[in-house]
Amino acid sequence: MSSFERYLTIWVFLCIVVGVALGHVLPSVFQAIGAAEVAKVNLPVAVLIWLMIIPMLLKIDFASLSQVGRHWRGIGVTLFINWAVKPFSMALLGWLFVGYLFRPYLPADQIDSYIAGLIILAAAPCTAMVFVWSNLTKGEPHFTLSQVALNDTIMVVAFAPIVGLLLGLSAITVPWDTLILSVLLYIVLPVIVAQMLRRVTDADRLGAKLQPVSLLALLATLVLLFGFQGERIIAQPAVIALLAVPILIQVYFNSGLAYLLNRMSGEEHCVAGPSALIGASNFFELAVAAAISLFGFNSGAALATVVGVLIEVPVMLSVVWIVNRSKGWYERGAAVQTTPPPSKGSNIMDVTIYHNPDCGTSRNTLEMIRNAGIQPTVIEYVKAPPSRDQLVRMIADAGLTVREAIREKGTPYAELGLDDPKLTDDQLLDAMLENPILINRPFVITPIGTRLSRPSELVLDILPATHKGAFTKEDGEQVLDAEGRRIV
Repeated sequence: MSSFERYLTIWVFLCIVVGVALGHVLPSVFQAIGAAEVAKVNLPVAVLIWLMIIPMLLKIDFASLSQVGRHWRGIGVTLFINWAVKPFSMALLGWLFVGYLFRPYLPADQIDSYIAGLIILAAAPCTAMVFVWSNLTKGEPHFTLSQVALNDTIMVVAFAPIVGLLLGLSAITVPWDTLILSVLLYIVLPVIVAQMLRRVTDADRLGAKLQPVSLLALLATLVLLFGFQGERIIAQPAVIALLAVPILIQVYFNSGLAYLLNRMSGEEHCVAGPSALIGASNFFELAVAAAISLFGFNSGAALATVVGVLIEVPVMLSVVWIVNRSKGWYERGAAVQTTPPPSKGSNIMDVTIYHNPDCGTSRNTLEMIRNAGIQPTVIEYVKAPPSRDQLVRMIADAGLTVREAIREKGTPYAELGLDDPKLTDDQLLDAMLENPILINRPFVITPIGTRLSRPSELVLDILPATHKGAFTKEDGEQVLDAEGRRIV
């Protein structure tokens, strides 16, 4: 993690302050930027969102989407939270806090409108920013894309009935232009662009280069969002603070429930993270547009959805922090040992894999180990690199030279001049330990031997013949037949 990322919370706070201040001092500038919109979708913000989500979309290989079905537990949990829990929990929280506890401190004629805005906000699951949150938690990109697409499909038919039911309205005007444009702008077009870039460039290297740009775009988005509402925040700070309370509780409740249900069901952390974030975040463009169309631009409903916009980024970043910090606790859950107990008599062994979850070869290798009825020790070596002695021993046991164990693609190999043949093994090892991404992946260690499993099926050489059935790699190549036998 770079020093910039390490202090992201500070940058977020500063951007909020700067945004509010600039919005108050330069209202005409932000009004002009805010007016640059089509169907309630702000175009400058859309550009920034593109910069935020492209690094995540570059990781998506359509050949791997067929593997998403194995994450059925995460899909089920997310759908349950988004459509069976979230709108109804927000209705309850809105009634409790806005309709009862905070009623004496809010304008009496806007109480019902505020509650309506909160419900509209909760009934629209997030489309674009989820890719950002998933990327920050190292979420499984194919699951994230599939889940967002599924939510958007359901939203077409479920948004209006749910909002109508909870608001007691017989007819809800869905802002179809906003919904359709957002799906095209934030899913279809970015996915197409990312796939085109994958064909003409090194996606791993480009994604790594764009990561700092993505974070800068996130901070710039914060400045714009708070700048758009700078005058309103200063004029109505108490109302905005009170409306933020049920939204905050709703975010933490729904994300926490989704995270816990995924852990109880045994879903992988790389799916539980984005599942929790999708379950809690909101499609604010649609919510704002629907509130304005139903209740008017200056209504309490419109203000409530705007408050959701304002707190979306900082509160979701706090959920990202919780998900990342709790990964160890999550993976210690009994059900998260995703491989069922092997049948009696299976030849089970201790296996360690030095894993990079962003790498398809590494993911395939990990799943082949699990297919053998083994739950390995998984070390994400970019975060927790081996010691020098461990690295030297791994390389030697795998029968490789130090140079053969270095990864060139998607790493600072060229920038560091590591192609210089005059460099000694010690100098190469220094570079690998300083920049763990240079360690090729995945190294697998078993009592039978050590392998750099590239291609991934090399791991079969050091595993027992206890495979539970067929295995197909993410690219569709079948490695094991239905009886668990290796296909030559």
